[in-house]
Amino acid sequence: MRVEPHDVGSILHITQRGVRGMDIVRDVYDSERFMRSLFYLNDTYATSRWYETTTASFARPAPWPVREPVVRVLAWTLLPNHFHILLQELTEGGTAKFMQRLGGSMSACFNAKYSEKGSLFQGSYHARAVTQDEHHRYLAFYILVKNVLEMYPGGLAAAARDFDKAWEWAKKYQYSSFRGTISGVASPIIDDPDELMKSILGSGDAYKQEAKELLAVHMEAHGNDFSDLMLEPW
Repeated sequence: MRVEPHDVGSILHITQRGVRGMDIVRDVYDSERFMRSLFYLNDTYATSRWYETTTASFARPAPWPVREPVVRVLAWTLLPNHFHILLQELTEGGTAKFMQRLGGSMSACFNAKYSEKGSLFQGSYHARAVTQDEHHRYLAFYILVKNVLEMYPGGLAAAARDFDKAWEWAKKYQYSSFRGTISGVASPIIDDPDELMKSILGSGDAYKQEAKELLAVHMEAHGNDFSDLMLEPW
């Protein structure tokens, strides 16, 4: 586990990958379960039967106490073999508690569903503290735009060639907060009263030209190799 020192109020970029590069979600049900995990497991209250007693509507079961998030989720994107989350720690040890619950729940469900054994992930999660404003802007592009466009047919190279078409496709990708941020639609997963991502990306197509230019710059510098850029010096 590579986790930089942090405390309450710190903003962290979290990533976790499947063991040996294997997929951590295999179908739409796995992906939707991940989304629900981001909401229901981010709470001081915990129950092993959370999935069976909740719905995809994010409604909170009546017997549960008032929700008290341990982290503030600012942005996220799920890909087949890994995920990215930008979050702020709200309680001491909140990040570790949330990530332990998330990883444990995903591993247990995956093993039961697919008759696998052991951890779903390649080691524990990685976390890097975000300490400067320009890092927020970089991460908005990296987590929400670059990672979603990787899923575009033909990948980043195709997205760079036909950016307008790729941008419209990205706005329909369900497994990222990019969709809600750009469209201006509120999400129960995102606990962002200061609307940090919206202040960076705007809504509608306000951010589109900047994202296009950033992608072109990164493609020229790195080609398709964006492997684990969150661990590079900023």
